[in-house]
Amino acid sequence: MDRRTTIKKLLLGSSLSLLGGNLLANSPTEFRLKRIVLDAGHGGKDPGTVGKKSREKDVVLSLALQVGKYINENLPDVEVIYTRKTDVFVELKERANIANRNKADLFVSIHCNATRTPSVYGTETFVMGSKNFNANFDIVKRENAVILLEDNYEENYEGFDPQSPESYMMFNLMQKAHFANSLSLAQKIETDFSTRVNRSSRGVKQAPFYVLWTTSMPSVLIETGFLSNANEESYLNSKQGQIYISSGIYRAIKAYKEEIESL
Repeated sequence: MDRRTTIKKLLLGSSLSLLGGNLLANSPTEFRLKRIVLDAGHGGKDPGTVGKKSREKDVVLSLALQVGKYINENLPDVEVIYTRKTDVFVELKERANIANRNKADLFVSIHCNATRTPSVYGTETFVMGSKNFNANFDIVKRENAVILLEDNYEENYEGFDPQSPESYMMFNLMQKAHFANSLSLAQKIETDFSTRVNRSSRGVKQAPFYVLWTTSMPSVLIETGFLSNANEESYLNSKQGQIYISSGIYRAIKAYKEEIESL
């Protein structure tokens, strides 16, 4: 079976799963956001991007735990599930599986960014999509490349190669069951970052991250800042910076919950 055929099979299976979830969401029962999966990116043998004094896996774990703490304290009707709560390696496929198995209503993946140009800074939040794919391909490759650290990755991902543009060529066939809700949350996150947390927002973007592709609920991937930028690295490692960033994510989730439950 060639790579194109296996990609088609993956897309068909994911699309049917997502479509089924969308039909349920459109049922006449009143919707409540009951369960959120918080995904601290990387972990264990995968450090993520590395700054001069910190590693992505450590920064984002602190942020995810802080976001979860705010949700538990202020939204007691919402269950928080973490893909990891310690410095352990979790396969990329398993991160999405955790959300799908638990029938989560929302998936939020938290990361830090990096670039070869140290002057670049700012936050950005991604939803599943292929718009401006070429411009975002470097970050897509970096975040999906964790697959290459996994045992038996060629078998588990059925020929999907995170370094090959060909593996992404059919992502635009994915149906858009959760696009609107994902976009709504992403916009709320970036708006809060820029208006209340006083961060420079690089906006909401689309990219075919594997965890966004395979989760069957509204999902976003947040890049909270650049560890390759000295000022942002210091901010993201400071107690105040982590409180501000995590509170911004929490407020956006709260606003999203209020919005969708009022429909």
